[in-house]
Amino acid sequence: MSDGMGDRVGDVRDDALLTIGAFAARARLSAKALRLYDRLGLLAPALVDEATGYRYYRAGQVERARLVALLRRLDMPLARIAEVVHADGDRSAGLLDAYWADVETRVAGQRTLVEYLRGRLTGRVSDVYGKFVVETVDVPGQVVITETRHTLADELPQWIGASLERLEEAARSCGGVTASPFVVYHADVSAESDGPAEACVPVADEAAARAWCEERGRARQTRVRTEPAGRLAYTRITKAQVAYPQILAAFGAVEEWIAAQGLTVTGPCREVYFADWEAAGPQDPVCDVAFPVR
Repeated sequence: MSDGMGDRVGDVRDDALLTIGAFAARARLSAKALRLYDRLGLLAPALVDEATGYRYYRAGQVERARLVALLRRLDMPLARIAEVVHADGDRSAGLLDAYWADVETRVAGQRTLVEYLRGRLTGRVSDVYGKFVVETVDVPGQVVITETRHTLADELPQWIGASLERLEEAARSCGGVTASPFVVYHADVSAESDGPAEACVPVADEAAARAWCEERGRARQTRVRTEPAGRLAYTRITKAQVAYPQILAAFGAVEEWIAAQGLTVTGPCREVYFADWEAAGPQDPVCDVAFPVR
């Protein structure tokens, strides 16, 4: 193989073949990284010599190699990098935007958790609670279509999203959704305790909802019940604050406020989801953490 194959870093045609060493130098990557990218289908060699096993790349592949390396600097998982590099134009940029939105949501949530943990470690949790504004609201009685499940904290977000989507679809065929959906915690949900939790969607037509449950809701034990009128003590939180365990600070703040006001908790705590979750950013209000009180 002649020197013209690519040991120079300067002017090389895009279709010129480069040894893995020369290509690694041009792409500013290690040969080990290139072998990994090949194994994962991110960047395959242009040619593999069957006799020697030597790998050769085309100079035109440098751009993709550098793109993969830059995406890795964002801590993007290799599976998501594969989606980005195999997509075209605007779609690849959209996949990048979606990943970064997830990162910003996670970091915002972690920032909230750090504040909560700092308060616990210093014995000043009340300082953290003081950042939450707690109010009361009177809510009317309502008929709800529900789905109940025992679940641990790590499985909870996915179940909430899926169950509320199912119930809202059912409610739309039963006269419509009449108020914000909510999730009731009949017992603690944590890494060790599995509740149960109950997803609830207020529905317009009780008779139609009961017929729907009888016909189509048995597999998930969907049922219809009446949620009584009452008063809720609640605090409004952002999308970043919803994640477990940082949401515990919001629950703690409401409980402390209730005790300070001399009120009595009359039922299980809940989360009321009033915003479009998918459209919301990390700092957008999306949920009320609430307790029924008198």
